[in-house]
Amino acid sequence: MISVVTGGCGFIGSHIVDKLLEEGHEVRVIDNLSTGRLANLEHQKDNRNLTIFQEDIRNKKNIESIFENVDYIFHMAALADIVPSIQKPEDYYTSNVLGTFNVLECARFHNIKKLVYAASSSCYGIPRVYPTKEDAEIKPQYPYALTKRLGEEAVLHWGQVYGLPVITLRLFNVYGTRSRTSGTYGAVFGVFLAQKLAGKPFTVVGTGEQTRDFTYVTDIADAFYTAAKSDIVNETFNVGSGGTYSINYLCELLGGDIIHIPKRPGEPDCTFADITKIEQTLGWKAKVTLEEGVKRILDNIDYWREAPIWTPENIGEATKDWFKYLGK
Repeated sequence: MISVVTGGCGFIGSHIVDKLLEEGHEVRVIDNLSTGRLANLEHQKDNRNLTIFQEDIRNKKNIESIFENVDYIFHMAALADIVPSIQKPEDYYTSNVLGTFNVLECARFHNIKKLVYAASSSCYGIPRVYPTKEDAEIKPQYPYALTKRLGEEAVLHWGQVYGLPVITLRLFNVYGTRSRTSGTYGAVFGVFLAQKLAGKPFTVVGTGEQTRDFTYVTDIADAFYTAAKSDIVNETFNVGSGGTYSINYLCELLGGDIIHIPKRPGEPDCTFADITKIEQTLGWKAKVTLEEGVKRILDNIDYWREAPIWTPENIGEATKDWFKYLGK
């Protein structure tokens, strides 16, 4: 089997690469290294079944040949984070929408077995019902969420019109080793781990009673592989842990002091995936508990030693556009 993983040097993508290599696939990675890191696949550098192409999916001519004779495509490449999507919407549109279009066009001229797209639960915005099902109202709150949703619509449309065998997986709050350590203010784990290493208090938004559906990254990789190998096409599935956990509880597991910062507009008080559909249709279920996942992270905490240390002051500066545009 030959698989392409776009964004394969990134957080989730590199774990999918590991899973595919473990299953005996030849893997071709496409990554422009804007957020991905070669270090995430350093442990596979001597694996002859892995080839890394440093290319940008926005440049269709440069990536077309990589899709020749491919069986599976795992489309992970995308720009993430809320604030920069507000500040630079064109970058997000070209990467997450045009880039996805290019991948779909490269895929449809080859006899692929499956394309699996990394969709985002941010498409639900602030849901009315928890746990949230796949047929919930779509209400993107910011450009990142919108562009990931537009990418998902394109994937499903190419499945409908061109018969491309596709599945989209709406990921909730993914955490684990190799998550991004640099760049803009973003995911809670990266923020907290750098703060813990620096002996600083955890910056908890609001009361900390808000909950998140934290799902460990190896479970996510397994969900992508399970979806690819299934006979199901043109479907969308939530991927979550089966639970939802408070930020205060996460702080307890990580161990450290807390300081509170203002609640932010456009953020739900809860994320909680209804995973009935993926359990019943694909037979997939998360295996790693939050407690075990946090232990694995703490065992590898040195990975975050070079991550930026966020304080209430620099968080306030970094998120001012968040409040400016979303706090209406």
